[in-house]
Amino acid sequence: MSTCLWFSGQAEEAVKFYLSIFKDGKILEECRYTEEHALHNGYAGGSILAIWFEILDRKFIAMNAKPIVQFNESVSFVVECETQAEIDYYWERLTSDGGEEIQCGWLKDKFGVTWQVTPVMMAKMVCDSDPAKVARVMATFGPMKKIDLASIEKAYRGD
Repeated sequence: MSTCLWFSGQAEEAVKFYLSIFKDGKILEECRYTEEHALHNGYAGGSILAIWFEILDRKFIAMNAKPIVQFNESVSFVVECETQAEIDYYWERLTSDGGEEIQCGWLKDKFGVTWQVTPVMMAKMVCDSDPAKVARVMATFGPMKKIDLASIEKAYRGD
């Protein structure tokens, strides 16, 4: 299974951007528009139609097509991080060059793709059987944009 990302002429730039962030990433295959197909979609013959690539052991397809759809928050990619340094790394890079900080660890990159940069332990914390722990964690991370792991862990412990 792969996730297809529909770009309007930015597929190659987006793949280069993602591969610069996710160091384990790689291009698997490229496909270019034929002259005939390119004219129908508004691209030049020989330009990128699609790039199959992989990051974090997940396969994606970046496709250039007509500009008739936009990314929105109904789909997001979750990057689970072990440390604050990891959170900071992904947050800074994914919001660079025009990305947008949202809230609760959510952001949009410069292409409008939505990401969640979150601690690995977040699911355990917000699904804990102790409602007081959950309430403290939710109250702490709710107003945050980039996640402050130490503050959330402190709230979870009740310190």
